[in-house]
Amino acid sequence: MDILGRIRHHREEEEKLHWRGTFAEYLRMIKENPQVAQTAHSRVYNMIKDAGVEEENGKKTYNFFSDQIYGVEESIEKLVEEYFHSAAKRLDVRKRILLLMGPVSGGKSTLVTMLKRGLEQYTRTDAGAVYAIAGCPMHEDPLHLIPQHLRGDFYEEYGIKIEGNLSPLNMMRVEKEYGGRIEDVIIERIFLSEDKRVGVGTFSPSDPKSQDIADLTGSIDFSTIAEYGSESDPRAYRFDGELNKANRGIMEFQEMLKCDEKFLWHLLSLTQEGNFKAGRFALISADELIVAHTNESEYKSFIANKKNEALHSRMIVMKIPYNLKVSEEERIYKKMIKDSDISDVHIAPHALRIAAIFTILTRLKEPKKQSVDIVKKMKLYDGEIVEGFNSQDLEELKKEYPDEGMTGIDPRYVINRISSAIIRKEMTSINALDVLRSIKEGLDQHASISKEDRERYIDFISIARKEYDDIAKKEVQKAFVYSYDESAKTLMDNYLDNVEAYCNKNKLYDPLTGEEMSPDEKLMRSIEEQIGISENAKKAFREEILIRISAYARKGKKFDYNSHERLREAIQKKLFADLKDIVKITTSTKTPDESQLKKVNEVIARLIDEHGYNSVSANDLLRYVGSLLNR
Repeated sequence: MDILGRIRHHREEEEKLHWRGTFAEYLRMIKENPQVAQTAHSRVYNMIKDAGVEEENGKKTYNFFSDQIYGVEESIEKLVEEYFHSAAKRLDVRKRILLLMGPVSGGKSTLVTMLKRGLEQYTRTDAGAVYAIAGCPMHEDPLHLIPQHLRGDFYEEYGIKIEGNLSPLNMMRVEKEYGGRIEDVIIERIFLSEDKRVGVGTFSPSDPKSQDIADLTGSIDFSTIAEYGSESDPRAYRFDGELNKANRGIMEFQEMLKCDEKFLWHLLSLTQEGNFKAGRFALISADELIVAHTNESEYKSFIANKKNEALHSRMIVMKIPYNLKVSEEERIYKKMIKDSDISDVHIAPHALRIAAIFTILTRLKEPKKQSVDIVKKMKLYDGEIVEGFNSQDLEELKKEYPDEGMTGIDPRYVINRISSAIIRKEMTSINALDVLRSIKEGLDQHASISKEDRERYIDFISIARKEYDDIAKKEVQKAFVYSYDESAKTLMDNYLDNVEAYCNKNKLYDPLTGEEMSPDEKLMRSIEEQIGISENAKKAFREEILIRISAYARKGKKFDYNSHERLREAIQKKLFADLKDIVKITTSTKTPDESQLKKVNEVIARLIDEHGYNSVSANDLLRYVGSLLNR
């Protein structure tokens, strides 16, 4: 189907969703399905929940956010459970402004945009359907038609609580257009849309001198006063303010605390009582989720002002810190690059990871425990196994600094530096060293970075460079070893056979001659020394390996190459040590002979086919590792 065909198909599908009927018919509908009459808060919560929830180790991950927001699962879980879930249950928290507070480029705006776009789509499903009084500029809840004195009876019969009063405009329409017969009032299905200003409102601060309160609450239509005779006639009023249009959905306040005070005070009544003042009318009811976002400095200035105490008490503040996981930061960069015009540039493997390592280091605070350095902390946060540390240690680290993640380098800076390197050098391929170099050059241009922070960040660039050196060596090592996994497995199996014989005081048998042999101490030490196991510590290390094998066997699991982090590291280093001279000669020779050239071409082909490099980045990697080995 071509694009025009798809547009026609979409239009036909949209038309099928439309519904129009009387209030009497609407009541029959909610009798069968009370969820149709849910509140705005409940609709948002159900939208998030219906997208799917995954639970692991007592922690929930909400699929609704997983494709756009990375590494802040704990903050999202707190937001959903403590605010949206509670608000959906009509608890008092729904009478609060949701204020997302965090650093720049931390995902606050993305989160709100996701809620708005998600709500637009959700109202096109059966579960999220919204119905309103037809022709109402505020798309008012049809249940407001039920008179106050009958709402108790209505709850007894339908099990639905009604909040809010009929707006002045619809009160007049019921009398003039329907002769007071509320059962005949026309109800229609509506679809929330920010573009069409239905159920989604957005307010941005601007010059206080030019911004009018009418932007929020609507205004008098002076051209109709002569026709209707009074400014207090609801027909002479434009109910087109953002608070009017956001009714039944979500209202976003961008950089809320920069708004003039007169705009913020309107929110006191709206949050607590569910209504606001507009024109010369009684209070107008509105059912909307108010979400705002701001940065930490604006928030601190706001709460320091005693005049803002009343408004502050109406807020639920949710911190949205920076992501603190390297792997998730890398995903953020991949997404940003995919959405940009540099997506066709080849970015060598590990380049984004090394950038992420630098960025995460700038956001972390030095651990208080001397046994943990900041690199180990970074790896623990990312879910890596760090010898000597467990999940309890990780939780203790997280508790040390509750405000961790509120400062540091933002993702946009890194992407800007990558873009700068590509454009300035007209590169078609970029590697980790290009990225680190560009990040370092950009620190001088970053106005908000202090001299002290700059010195720290340069140290972090050095740490990231060292991490890359290790990764680069291992990458080349893998490419040089023919059938790397098989070689590693063979070496490990040989080591384990000898360890088992050593610990059990047994002999080994030569597979060819069948004669008895003592455990190969030279082989075992050559592997253990790669990770600094001393002569005195070798027995304890070998027994630890044997205990791990037994534990796996009891659980019916097979102990393999990835079952012990330090042993795997030792095997890798041993293989690389054995190959080091070959790699060194092959990568550093300016005029390689035929056999060396063949070997280099094989390695480059393997880096391209199996590791994601192109010819430029593969050659760069080989030259770099050769220079490392020759130092």
